[in-house]
Amino acid sequence: MATKKVIIIGATSGIGRQLAILYLVNGSTVGVTGRRKNFLEEIKNSYPQQVHIAAFDVMGNENVSRLKDLIDEMGGMDILIYNAGVGDVSENLDPEIEDTTTRTNVSGFVEIVAFAFNYFAKKGKGQIAVISSVGSLRGNSWAPAYSASKAFMSTYAEGLNMKAKRLKKDIIITDIKPGFLNTKPSKGNKRFWVASPVKAARQIKNAIDHKKRKAYITKRWWLIAQIMKAVPYSLLRRFA
Repeated sequence: MATKKVIIIGATSGIGRQLAILYLVNGSTVGVTGRRKNFLEEIKNSYPQQVHIAAFDVMGNENVSRLKDLIDEMGGMDILIYNAGVGDVSENLDPEIEDTTTRTNVSGFVEIVAFAFNYFAKKGKGQIAVISSVGSLRGNSWAPAYSASKAFMSTYAEGLNMKAKRLKKDIIITDIKPGFLNTKPSKGNKRFWVASPVKAARQIKNAIDHKKRKAYITKRWWLIAQIMKAVPYSLLRRFA
């Protein structure tokens, strides 16, 4: 079987970095992006023949041009994983946090994922994985832009799956919904069922390999998702 050409948007640390390593171990050619070039170079130094890097910020104005260059350098793309994202607590509705969250999780996301979809549509096949969140299921007063932007990502992914079906293209968009991940210190919120980046990355790659349309990470978060959907607003507002 031919090795895959995978591009991971947001691979400097956490699950993005771990996903890159998993694909590299399996022999894939991997393109990694992120703001911190030195972290990308660390990955390349470990797998110099397989890794291609592109350092850029998805809030900038060069997303498509840098992605095009990376695809050309790799000789194509089979899978795109959009892992770039921010979700800082915005207790006082901080304008900078709201703007950064929206530009990263919505504007940059749409620009890159729309380009990838059109690329795969011309190619006739491909796969896109978007890292949304269990938090996308309901609003949250502590991080309203985060929950709303992740909901946008999930709805966008569903719409693209419908579009691929209508266009009769073999394109799968996998919506990955993680729960709590041990990727950065907790900022005061109580957390449970916290997964390591390694464990989360393994389950994410498995969902992508099996071309799932939706996957909860870790799998037990499916149960929490059902509860969140069922809880009435009158009760939810006491805790969110």
